[in-house]
Amino acid sequence: MIFTRICQIASLLSLLLSVSMLGGSYYAFRFVTSEQFKARVMNEILNNVQDMMPKVLDNALPDMTGPTIPKFIKPNN
Repeated sequence: MIFTRICQIASLLSLLLSVSMLGGSYYAFRFVTSEQFKARVMNEILNNVQDMMPKVLDNALPDMTGPTIPKFIKPNN
């Protein structure tokens, strides 16, 4: 009698856990695939890139460039 009651409670808890995980997964999928989420992520990325660009360009661009690379001349055999 006690063992069957414990099994019933464990079964109900397992069902509740499974249903809550299924609902949470569905909500997360809908949230991640929404246009609002895509726009939010894109805005965050663009803001971070725009903040980094002046710093990166100042460090990466040289003050003076060198001569051009000569064209390859095929040797005569």
